[in-house]
Amino acid sequence: MPYQAPANDLRFLLFDVLGADKLHELEKYADATPDLISAVIDEAGKLAAEVIQPTNQTGDRQGCRYDPETRTVTTPDGFREAYSRFVEGGWTALDAPIEYGGQGLPHTLKFVVDEMVCSTNLSLGMYPGLTHGAISALYAHGSDELKQTYLEKLISGQWTGTMCLTEPQCGTDLGMIRTRAIPSDDGSYRIEGTKIWITGGEHDLVDNIVHLVLAKLPGAPDTTKGISLFVVPKFLPESGERNPAFCGGLEHKMGIKGSATCVMNFEGARGWLVGEPNQGMKAMFTMMNEARLMVGMQGLGLAEMAYQESLAFARERLQSRSLSGPKNPDGPADPIIVHPDVRRMLMRQKVLNEGMRALALFTGYQLDLSVAHPSEAVRENADDLVQLLTPVVKAFLTDEGYNNTNWGQQVLGGSGFTEDWPLEQLVRDGRIARIYEGTNGIQAMDLVGRKLSLKGGQLVRALFAELTGYLKEQPDAPYREALKGAIGNLEQATMWLASNAPKDPEQAGAAASPYLRLMALTVIGYLWSRMAGEAERQLAAGQGNQPLLESKQGSARYFFEKLLPECDWLLRDIQTGKDSLMGFEDQHWMS
Repeated sequence: MPYQAPANDLRFLLFDVLGADKLHELEKYADATPDLISAVIDEAGKLAAEVIQPTNQTGDRQGCRYDPETRTVTTPDGFREAYSRFVEGGWTALDAPIEYGGQGLPHTLKFVVDEMVCSTNLSLGMYPGLTHGAISALYAHGSDELKQTYLEKLISGQWTGTMCLTEPQCGTDLGMIRTRAIPSDDGSYRIEGTKIWITGGEHDLVDNIVHLVLAKLPGAPDTTKGISLFVVPKFLPESGERNPAFCGGLEHKMGIKGSATCVMNFEGARGWLVGEPNQGMKAMFTMMNEARLMVGMQGLGLAEMAYQESLAFARERLQSRSLSGPKNPDGPADPIIVHPDVRRMLMRQKVLNEGMRALALFTGYQLDLSVAHPSEAVRENADDLVQLLTPVVKAFLTDEGYNNTNWGQQVLGGSGFTEDWPLEQLVRDGRIARIYEGTNGIQAMDLVGRKLSLKGGQLVRALFAELTGYLKEQPDAPYREALKGAIGNLEQATMWLASNAPKDPEQAGAAASPYLRLMALTVIGYLWSRMAGEAERQLAAGQGNQPLLESKQGSARYFFEKLLPECDWLLRDIQTGKDSLMGFEDQHWMS
């Protein structure tokens, strides 16, 4: 079915709940008026439905093609034309810095566009998506010369960027990388090594590809403290000469087949240092944090498309009669949407998708406040929330996004298992999002092992201040007691970790994933209470879109009755500790 952008939900969240209609009051975002934000939502929805979605099935069926003689990659039919339309519309420059040709609009709007693109063709969306991270890393850490050389072309979409971290012998443990950077007399470096799983490492969408490569300098510590970051172009900007950074082949993957996932061989390619020597991880984390938020939107985008497809199917598919009596008496059977179990699957998709969208846009709004608000205290508080919630957005949205594509497939029954319907592709495409840019287990460890203790616990205190402050300011908040209970569970889990993790790191490891999920559900509960409260206010005043507002009230009830109670079990999972998990000896696994 044709994609329908969730424009009404987006406007409700941005304008009525989060207050993004006031972003134009910040000097940095003076152009981001409500009218402009609405126009971006509408135009991005049209682009996604009319230009990007038609390339999705072709991309999956054809995949990318590698020519071993030329060591080049051809993207599927229609990708070049769709990418060109994306560039011509200025979408690559949406939130990029104005001084290098960007539009300087709020990051929240990029989140909106990311969701729509990922709903309609995740593979195609990854080419400009990774470029955005390269832009951020160069803007934050590159020299003026590097910025002048690369940023304008990357922002305009004339060039694309990559992130080259992983090697055959190391993924998460980047201290084991073997790629080397040998200094040259002209100030550049010769990069030697192999990187794997490089998204967009080689393709035919643009004239030049700019690789950001982690490598070690001679004599550098053989740990992550010895890693430096280098910019390595496919073609040298000053001469147009081909740089010896070649694709050695494509991965054969379960999904995202239209995305070129490359083995990249750097055969003495010229590169230039980004930032300071041995400080590459600091620079790369700028890019990785951008990518992690984008990957979260991938999970949400696929889940939204799965919901739309399965809802349409459930309304049309006739099977059996309603348990309460025929609802389609003139037909041979009732549409399956009348059956409670089908509704359970659809409601779970709808309610979690809308909650995840709220979580993502809340985080995006905080990101905008962190860079644009005139108050230093507000900027710092917002940045604390963004740092804390980045692994939560990445992990929860991709976990539940994948689960929701599975629920969508289940609604279709046997049809969902066939290539005649798009659900099987959505399931395959979505599986990788839980793995790349740091597996979701790594996100949980980042949250528990680093973010909770960062700045003496200031980040998590900022979150609790947000949650408890809401309850104090809104004594009649919808579902107040249920939300208060979830916040209490999160507080108890945080205290348990503070007491037990320093004494035994394995306790932190065992609790990390349930703790991340507990935090996600609690924050989404806070946002569902806000959404329900705003819906109640508008309905009482006779304002707004009545079906949307009534839907919000019903969805909030479902969340608090059916989904938030999981927080009680998650707390028990955390507090029972590691013993039943770590007690197995080697001989027990296959006994």
